Amino acid sequence: MLKKILKITGIVLVVLIAALFAVPYLFKDQIKAKIAEAINKSVDAKVSFADADLSLFKNFPNANVSIEKLIIINKAPFEGDTLVSLGELDLKMSIKELFKGKEEALNIEGISSQNGLINIIFNKDGVGNFDIALKDEKETKSEGKSDPLSLKIQNYKIENFTFRYIDQGSKIKMVIDSLNHEGTGDFTNSKLDLTTKSTANVSLDMDKMNYLKNVKLTLDAVLGIDLEQSKYTFKENKALINQLPLEFDGFIQMAEKAQIYNLKFKTPTSSFTNFLGLIPSAYASSLDGVKTTGDFTVVGFAKGALTDTTVPKFNIAIASNNASFQYPNLPKSVQNIVIDTKIINETGILNDTYINLDKLSFRIDQDVFSAKANIKNVTVNPIVDAALKGTINLANLSKAYPVKLDKPLSGILKADVTTNFDMASVEKSQYQNIKNAGTMSLSGFKYTDENNKSMNISTALVEFNPSKINLKQFNATTGRSDIAINGILENFYGFMFKKQELKGNFNMSSNQLAVDDFMTSGEPAKTTAANGEAKTETKTAAKPAEAMKIPAFLNCTLNAKANTVLYDNLKLTAVSGKLIIKDEKATLENFKTSIFGGTIGLTGTVSTKAKVPTFDMNLGFNQVDIAQTFTQLDMMKKIAPIAGIINGKLNSTIKLNGNLDANELTPNLTSLSGDLLGQLLSTTVNSKNSTLLNALSSNIKFIDLSKVNLNDIKAAVTFDNGKVNIKPFDIKYQDIKITVGGTHGFDQTMNYNIKLDVPAKYLGAEANAFLSKLSPADAAKLQNIPISGLITGNFTNPKVTLDTKTAVNNLTNQIVSQQKEKLTKQGASALTDLLNKNTKSKDTTKTATENKAKTTEEVKTKASELLNGLFKKK
Repeated sequence: MLKKILKITGIVLVVLIAALFAVPYLFKDQIKAKIAEAINKSVDAKVSFADADLSLFKNFPNANVSIEKLIIINKAPFEGDTLVSLGELDLKMSIKELFKGKEEALNIEGISSQNGLINIIFNKDGVGNFDIALKDEKETKSEGKSDPLSLKIQNYKIENFTFRYIDQGSKIKMVIDSLNHEGTGDFTNSKLDLTTKSTANVSLDMDKMNYLKNVKLTLDAVLGIDLEQSKYTFKENKALINQLPLEFDGFIQMAEKAQIYNLKFKTPTSSFTNFLGLIPSAYASSLDGVKTTGDFTVVGFAKGALTDTTVPKFNIAIASNNASFQYPNLPKSVQNIVIDTKIINETGILNDTYINLDKLSFRIDQDVFSAKANIKNVTVNPIVDAALKGTINLANLSKAYPVKLDKPLSGILKADVTTNFDMASVEKSQYQNIKNAGTMSLSGFKYTDENNKSMNISTALVEFNPSKINLKQFNATTGRSDIAINGILENFYGFMFKKQELKGNFNMSSNQLAVDDFMTSGEPAKTTAANGEAKTETKTAAKPAEAMKIPAFLNCTLNAKANTVLYDNLKLTAVSGKLIIKDEKATLENFKTSIFGGTIGLTGTVSTKAKVPTFDMNLGFNQVDIAQTFTQLDMMKKIAPIAGIINGKLNSTIKLNGNLDANELTPNLTSLSGDLLGQLLSTTVNSKNSTLLNALSSNIKFIDLSKVNLNDIKAAVTFDNGKVNIKPFDIKYQDIKITVGGTHGFDQTMNYNIKLDVPAKYLGAEANAFLSKLSPADAAKLQNIPISGLITGNFTNPKVTLDTKTAVNNLTNQIVSQQKEKLTKQGASALTDLLNKNTKSKDTTKTATENKAKTTEEVKTKASELLNGLFKKK
C-alpha cells in the first residue's frame, strides 16, 4: 500500500513539475499581448522591448514576467531622445492571474528592474520630455473596458540605475548614478508606511559650474504615505552624505502645480568627526581611531513651494569652532579649525540664493591658512568676492591627513590673494570689472611620479592683476633638464568657470632640455629586490598607450631658447623658435638649431583635431653633414638611403606632410608626400660598405666610383604613397656623362634607370688597337657610345642589368656608316686588311656590295667582343 501511495505521489509531483515548465509556454503569448496593449494604450512615444518571458520558479509561489530591453523614445519636440531604457523589468503576480480572460486586468504585486536609464529633459520653453501620456487618456477612460494591467504593489526594487535631469532654460544638470532603491509597503491602502533603502552618487552643475561631483548618498527611511493627499512624511530615517550623518523631519506634498516642502534636517551629533565624514570617498579614509576636539554641525530647513517660478525658502548653516583632529599613526594634527558657512534663500526666488563662507581657517604646526568668500546672484550673474591668505608646508599634508599619494610632496606654498568678479564680465572678457590683487608662491617643491621621474621647482612666483595673471618666475629641474619660464596668463577665470580658452604668452629658456624627461612610459616600473637585483612589478598591468592630443582649451604662444636639446640619439644645439598652440594645433615658426655640422630651419604645423593626427612641415638644411643626416634621421634615411655613403655637405629645402602615429606623434612614413630640392657640396663617395656601389663596380670596370665627382649636383625628389621619385640628374666622371633617375620605396625596393655616355677610348686596349686602324679623321668622328642599364631589387640586394646589345649595334652602325662611302669607292680590300692585318683577299673580283655585307658582319662581331669584354671583365 505504501509503495502504491509513493508511486502515485511521485507521479503527481512529476506532473506538477512538468506543468510548471509547460505553463509559461502556454501563457507567454497572452502575457506579451497584454503588455503591448497596456503600453500602446498609455503612452504617445516609440516603445519597444526585445522579449517577454514567464517563469514560475523565479518568485515561486508567484509568477514572474520578465521584459527584456524595454526602451521608450520620445517624439517631437524631443524626437529621438531616449526617455527610459531598462535592461530588464520583472513583474511579480499571483499564478491565478494567468488564468484570467483576455478582457480581465492582470494585478501586479511587485516590480523590479536592473540596469536602467531615466533621462528627464526640460527644453528652453519649459516643456518636459516625460509628458508622454495619451491626451485622451488624461481626460477620460473608455467606458466599460478595464486596463490590461492593474497595479497592486507590495514591493518594488531598482538596481544600478542612472537618473539624468537637464533643464536647458536654467542650465541645471543633475546626474544620479549607481542608483539602487527598494521599497516595501501595501499600495492597496490609501495610507501606508513605506520602508525604503537607497544608495546613489550625485553630481550637480549649474551654468557650467560644478557644485557636486560623485557625492555618495545613502538613505534608509520609513515614509508615511497618504496617497489621497499625495503627502510623504519622514518618520524613521538615517541619511549619509559621504560619511556625514543627517536626520530629516517633516514632509513633502505633491500639489496640482507645485511641490510643498516642510523639512528640517540636522546632524544627529556635533562631533567634528562629522566634518571628516563629509570629505568625498575618493580622498577620505577610515574614521576609526581618529581623535577630534570641538564640534561640527549642519542644521537647516526648507519650507515653501517648488513651482516653475519659485523654490522653497531655505537656510543651511555649517559651523565649527576651534576644532582639531589627528589620525592614528600620523605624527601631526590639524589645529584651530574654524568653519562658518551659510547657504540662504529668504525670498523663494532661486537667484536670491547667496553663499557666505565667512571664515575657514586651520593651523598645522606654525603654518596658518585662512579663506573667505561670498557668492550671490547665483543663477543670473554670479558675483564672487574671495580671499586666500596663509602658508602651507606641503610635506605636512600627508603627515596630518592620510592623503592617497604614491609619492610624498614637499615645498612651501604661500598665498595672499584677493579677487572680486562677476561671471558676465569673465564671459565677455571685461577685465575692467575684475579686481584681482596679491601674490602666490611655491618654493622647494618636489614631486616624484609612479615612474620615479621627479620634478623640482626651486621657485614659482605668480602675481595677480585685474586682467591677467603674471608668472613672474618659474625655475625647475627634472631628470637632465632645466627650464626657466615667465609670461602672462590671460582669461584664467574664463577657463576655470566658463570652459573658455586658456590664453597665454610665455618665454622659456633652458641650458639643457632632454625630451625624454617629459615623456611617459607604458612599461611597468622596476623596483630593487632584497638581493639587489632589478625586478619588475606585476601587481598591475601596464596601461595601453593613449592617443596624444593637443588640448583644445589652449591658446598660447611660447618663445623658446635652449643651448642643448637631447632628443632620442640626437643632440641639437643653439635651439630657438616660437611655438603657437591653438585649436588643437601646434604651429612652429622660425625654429632653428645647429646639428650635423650645419643648421636646420623649420616651420610648420601639427594638428590632433581629427581622429588621425596630421603634420605639414617646411625644412631647410644648410651645410649639414650628409652622412650624419641620412643615417641618424630615420625619415631622411627612408627618402635617400644611398646618401649615407656620401661624405660632404648638403643644402636642401624639404616640403612634406602626412599622418602621425596617434600615440607617439611620430610620422607615418607610408603617408608622407612632398618634395626635396638639394645641392651637394665638397663631396666624396665612400663605397666600401655599399652593396649597390659594389654591384655597379662589378659590372662597369672602367669607372672608379670612389672618384666620381658629386660636387654641386642638384637633385629634385618627390615622394608620395610610400614611393620616392628622383628626377633624372647628371654625374660627371672625367669625360663620361652618367644620368641617373627612377624610384624607390620606403620598403627599400628600387627601380632606377642609369645611362652612361662613354667615349670609344674607354672601351679598352683591344678597342683602341681596333680603332687605330681607322684613319685619325675617321676615329675622331666616332660619337660617344650610350649604354643603358636598370637597377632593381633592394638596397641590400641590388640587381644591375646593362643593355650591351644596343651598345654593340650602336658602335657597329657608327663604324659601318662611317666606312660605307669608302667601301663603295675602293672595294672591300682596304677594310678587310684593316680587320685581318696581313690577310689579303684572294678574290678581288667580288663586288663592293658583297664585301660591304661581309665587312659589316665582321665589324659587328668585333664590336660585340669588345663590349662584352668591357662589361664581363675578360
